[in-house]
Amino acid sequence: MEAEPGPPQLWLKRRRCLLSLDRPRALLLWGPAAAPTSGPDTCSVPVSEIITVEETEIDEKHYHSGKWQKMGKPYAFTVYYVKRARRHRWRCSHVTFWCTEEMLCNQWIQTLRELLEKLTCRPKHLLVYINPFGGKRQGKRIYEQKVAPLFKLASITADVIVTEHANHAKDSLFEINIEKYDGIVCVGGDGMFSEVLHGLIGRTQKDCGIDQNDPKASLVQCNLRIGIIPAGSTDCVCYATVGVNDPVTSALHIIIGDSLSMDVSSVHHNNAFLKYSVSLLGYGFYGDILRDSEKKRWMGLIRYDLSGFKTFLSHHCYEGTVAFLPAQHTVGSPRDKKPCRMGCFICRQSKQQLEDEQKKSLYGLENAEDVEEWKVIQGKFLAINAANMSCACPRSPKGLSPVAHLADGSSDLILVRKCSRLNFLRYLIRHTNQDDQFDFAFVEVYRVRKFQFTSKHLEDEDGDLKDLGKKRFGQICSDHPACCCTLPNSTWNCDGEILNSSAIEVRVHCQLLQLFARGIEETPTREALG
Repeated sequence: MEAEPGPPQLWLKRRRCLLSLDRPRALLLWGPAAAPTSGPDTCSVPVSEIITVEETEIDEKHYHSGKWQKMGKPYAFTVYYVKRARRHRWRCSHVTFWCTEEMLCNQWIQTLRELLEKLTCRPKHLLVYINPFGGKRQGKRIYEQKVAPLFKLASITADVIVTEHANHAKDSLFEINIEKYDGIVCVGGDGMFSEVLHGLIGRTQKDCGIDQNDPKASLVQCNLRIGIIPAGSTDCVCYATVGVNDPVTSALHIIIGDSLSMDVSSVHHNNAFLKYSVSLLGYGFYGDILRDSEKKRWMGLIRYDLSGFKTFLSHHCYEGTVAFLPAQHTVGSPRDKKPCRMGCFICRQSKQQLEDEQKKSLYGLENAEDVEEWKVIQGKFLAINAANMSCACPRSPKGLSPVAHLADGSSDLILVRKCSRLNFLRYLIRHTNQDDQFDFAFVEVYRVRKFQFTSKHLEDEDGDLKDLGKKRFGQICSDHPACCCTLPNSTWNCDGEILNSSAIEVRVHCQLLQLFARGIEETPTREALG
């Protein structure tokens, strides 16, 4: 058996074993260096990263060129597999093997296909939503040209729905029979993912009889995984779960059936459900940017730059009260310099400790939730941000909270107190470089399980609120007493959507959702990249 010469195929010397199965978890491919006298180069491909195996027809013209005539009538098969490129990108590569015997060729094909059939985590039938309006309006083209051919190669069938209006995907998920699908794929930006997320979580809670309006309800984990084909303007979720916003890379993660759990925060106001959040909840600076940019949608993506500059110049600060429950169960901290990566130990260990705490609370071995030790802070803030993930994107490679974890059952609460415009600019610049962005006297960061916020003008409307806070939470910390001037009111930016209420209650639900991803892989060596 010999491999067809020429890259990207492997050219192998005759009578040398071309491939073998190791235990049988990996496919080993041997290939020589350029000189015939050199030793062989070995490439190991995990069976889990083989996309498919196909019988290959011999090109008669190529066969009669003289190179392979000594083989008699050759038979061939092609192995398609995942090949890693730079900057976390994946590509579909292939190698073609030649055999002198038809039986040997068929045995290899059958053996490899049987191994692939045992990978039950791989999807066979998917529901695909395409947002044709998001980002640069390239969603439909990206799916048809880059994703659909890969799905076809992997024998994945898909029912495709091109959304026609806002909440189209969300509404349809409450009506469609989702049990016949192995997963849901959204083609678009973070807004499209949020829409599918709300539809899937809402449908799951409805089927299980869970009231989403109850802020204390224990939500049921979703069975279906969501795949994200990035076609938006920021693709924040892709950066945090894959490491790059590349459609081919995301499609390959879906094909091989990767699975990654993710925390989801529920947002309530007065016992009424508002939204779910997986990336950023921002009040003040980021809320003002979103509110102003919504008035300039006709400008396209440049509106975010203009609104950001305008908001920075306005330099509004907002007074209110933040109450939060520290995440005692987590084994990490917002400044431990341990980012969330594939197979994250902190996420696994934190979930285990959280489950242990919940079991103790269930049997009355620890204090109930209503007497847990909350911390309350009053003051004037330029920004209040809660990050369930790093929120990294091309403009901010580290994100708002570089070591926030995807599945540890907590959120990083970042309080940016009132400061000078120059100091705030220094803080914003830290998001674009490698310096510690929390190393300022006016910035505080906490890892929390729950938090509440009430703006000053709402506190004034309810005079008993402050006394109630003291009764429930203990002594209120107020380093910045209120002044006599009237302060403006901001809005919350919830994953790129405006929340109408400034007073909210947030709770993190540990690993409520699953994605077709594996987390960001550690950067491979130059030798591994080939």
